[in-house]
Amino acid sequence: MLPFLIFVIVLVGINTLLWAGVGIIRVFSAWLRQLRGDIPSGDIPTTDDVAVIIAAHNEEVVLGHSLRSLKEHISPKNIFVVSDGSSDSTVEIARAEGVSVLDLQPNRGKAGAIVELLSHFELPQRFEIVLLLDADTQLAPGYFSSGLPMFGDPEVVAVAGRAVTQPWPLSPTRIGRFLVAYRNRVYIAMQYLFKFGQAARYANVVSIVPGFASMYRSRILSSIDIDAPGLKIEDYNMTFEIHAKQLGRIAFHPQAAIALTQDPDHLRDYIHQVERWNLGFWQTVRRHNFRFRKFWLALSLFILELLMSSVLLILLLPLILISLTASLVVALGLDSSGTAQTVVDALPLLALVLGIVIPDYLLTIFAAIVSKNPKYLLEGLAFPVLRVLDAVLCMRALVAALLLAPSTGDWKSPARRTAELMPGAKPLKELEPAPVHSQGE
Repeated sequence: MLPFLIFVIVLVGINTLLWAGVGIIRVFSAWLRQLRGDIPSGDIPTTDDVAVIIAAHNEEVVLGHSLRSLKEHISPKNIFVVSDGSSDSTVEIARAEGVSVLDLQPNRGKAGAIVELLSHFELPQRFEIVLLLDADTQLAPGYFSSGLPMFGDPEVVAVAGRAVTQPWPLSPTRIGRFLVAYRNRVYIAMQYLFKFGQAARYANVVSIVPGFASMYRSRILSSIDIDAPGLKIEDYNMTFEIHAKQLGRIAFHPQAAIALTQDPDHLRDYIHQVERWNLGFWQTVRRHNFRFRKFWLALSLFILELLMSSVLLILLLPLILISLTASLVVALGLDSSGTAQTVVDALPLLALVLGIVIPDYLLTIFAAIVSKNPKYLLEGLAFPVLRVLDAVLCMRALVAALLLAPSTGDWKSPARRTAELMPGAKPLKELEPAPVHSQGE
């Protein structure tokens, strides 16, 4: 029983219990305020106040459809694309859609391209809000109507977009569909059970404002080192800068500012993307010194549990093999010293397996309920395999961040699937917009 409990505690984590509890308190307090009619009503920006910026590198497969979808939400005069050294038709596609385009040659890296675009078109001086959008991202209905009201709180300086993996077009392979489903489960678990609680008014410890579809107040961008040297990605660093310089609050709500992103459906691309995210995280942690503040205390607890769970997952297979071998020795009557029995008692096979499977499958059930997708209940039986892979990639990125040379910022997008909506496909039920009155409370 003890090994089972240890696995459950480490793999579920104090963080999950803590921030899920804070999230429940947020829901309850918002309900009470709504009953009292106590709804904040500060000045709320409109889409006319928003500049949408897209950094693209060889994105001809998805960019046109993404821009056409985006123009259903906002005027093309508010859309700005920077092609970062593209060698395909990215520039021509963007210009054909009637948006403003900056063609950078040679490439500067994604963060450098964003800085160049902001400066070239003087966007912080012209617009109150800047939305950073990836070339493959499509905004869900109600993205602006649910996300912009959070800026009605003058303390809010960034609204983190909620990521949902695009359900269309379907990957042509079974492994591809499995990877996409797992990635969406990760999004649901992290955003509902972590980020929602972390964004509570008196917590404000969100660790990532994702660069795929999030909004910033323009006035803070000059205080953020967007193109910090040596980092693989920019969004972790931009978030850490907000906390380090105490620029304001980060708002997030799982029913607001929802956007769909196209996740890799090839194992090679999945590994490359997860390694890139992990490396960017560890590089950012290394770049920023610890401060005795809420954010860094919460971050330290998260890192501690991340390392413990990663090591435990990596050791899972060796521990199972040791337990199986010891059980076989006992069963054959070859354990004259009693050592094998001691191993079996310390590492009971059933407890090792169930300690992984049960807490992981509970996350799958939660994701199936949130996404209204019962297919997860079958696919989720194999999700622990990818959790082990994620653990290996996490530790490998940590070693790279500590030992290897700093990153140059060069980037390459994963292989894209044609972004057109499949005939008969319908938006996910979880994307239906819901009123959010909390304004980031």
